[in-house]
Amino acid sequence: MMYERRSKIRIFLDILRLIQKRGGMVKPTHILYGANLSHARLNRYLGMLLEQGFIEQVNKAGRMYYRLTPKGLQFMSEFKKVEQLTEAFGISL
Repeated sequence: MMYERRSKIRIFLDILRLIQKRGGMVKPTHILYGANLSHARLNRYLGMLLEQGFIEQVNKAGRMYYRLTPKGLQFMSEFKKVEQLTEAFGISL
């Protein structure tokens, strides 16, 4: 079996979908394990998602959480359309 590296966009989507699946707000450790990332990569991708406005940091009772923003939800919705289109033409992303 050949190992295929995930693209940056796949990792973005894995993180966003994980947050959505867990009710829209999660602790960073849940993202770390759920998206199968190293700590350094987790911080890098969370930084990029924050910068793009797809997620936001929330301090709740002294703990840090990450929450999906409306822009993050819209990105997921639009990307799903792209996935469906590429599948219809037999192209894998």
